[in-house]
Amino acid sequence: MIKVITSESVNIGHPDKTCDCIADAFLDEALRQDKNSQMAVECAIKNDKLFIYGEATTSASIDYDKIAKDILKEIGYKNDFTIIKEISRQSPDIAKAIYKNNLCANDQGLMYGYATNDTKEYMPLTLIIAHKLMRQYEAFRKTSKGYYADAKSQVSVSYEDEKPQYISTILISVSHNEELSLDKIQADIKTNVIDVVMQDYKNYLSDKTKFLINPSGKFTIWGSFSDSGCVGRKIVVDSYGGEGRVGGGCFSSKNATKVDRSGAYYARYVAKNIVANDLADKCEVQVSYSIGLPSPTSLYIDCFNTNKIPLGQIYKKVDENFDFSLSNIISELDLLSPVYKATSCYGHFGREGFAWEKFKKIN
Repeated sequence: MIKVITSESVNIGHPDKTCDCIADAFLDEALRQDKNSQMAVECAIKNDKLFIYGEATTSASIDYDKIAKDILKEIGYKNDFTIIKEISRQSPDIAKAIYKNNLCANDQGLMYGYATNDTKEYMPLTLIIAHKLMRQYEAFRKTSKGYYADAKSQVSVSYEDEKPQYISTILISVSHNEELSLDKIQADIKTNVIDVVMQDYKNYLSDKTKFLINPSGKFTIWGSFSDSGCVGRKIVVDSYGGEGRVGGGCFSSKNATKVDRSGAYYARYVAKNIVANDLADKCEVQVSYSIGLPSPTSLYIDCFNTNKIPLGQIYKKVDENFDFSLSNIISELDLLSPVYKATSCYGHFGREGFAWEKFKKIN
């Protein structure tokens, strides 16, 4: 069977990603001062206004305005922003549900983890390339004149019998000043972004591969002056690019008692290690939680008929080697550390340096 799978990535100057980054910077600052911080402080951006809102129960003293303005300046905004804040403490009803004899989930919900051996990162090929294109663009634009931080990439790959055959389309749109011509933009991006990234993926290029660079022709109004943005609107970009499912809850702004984030991280950890231990070529883990309970209400594993041993044995190995209780997830993955701003752009999975990406030998 032949099919085409597509994934996209967005750069830090995209207004949704800007908000994710600011929200996770708030969370990191809270955790640096108070590891027991309960945070869900989000933001929204439009034109020269930034709205900061949500819940924070913490002993940390957080300068929300300075953190946000520093990030906006780093991204490349030259204007001053008006900041409007509406922040309250976490509901005491939720707080009582979390802290019992055991640490408990602060909400209900379902989360997914996914892994495939199509790439060394155990991630979908389409998404890995899309993210790397954006990371390379960010490095290029910081050393070049006339390019801005708002950008998007999209990669389509043709599959046959569930294996990637060739890249059918690479699409990149980047923001720029009025002086840059379309010809120069297309030449710059092809040479300094696409060609650099594709050095590692030459085998997937063919004479059928199409390169689309700024197909709109002009992208001079960027960031919050082009589109509004808010936290959590890029959950497919953040997770598996559309190949693996998502539970619907976003990650950014949320501390580890919020299972939308911690449960999804652990599900990825388990799925990746099922594949990395060569128990299957592809794996998806679904886990669900209830507010006020310390352990999952369900666990479902799908290896898409690629498992090397019976599925029942995989369940048994997962039960013997992994613990989905919230207290263990936070401990095993060290989720009280201020690591979250680094996750907010270019994907939460498939990158080194995060505890949920480490290899664990399954006995």
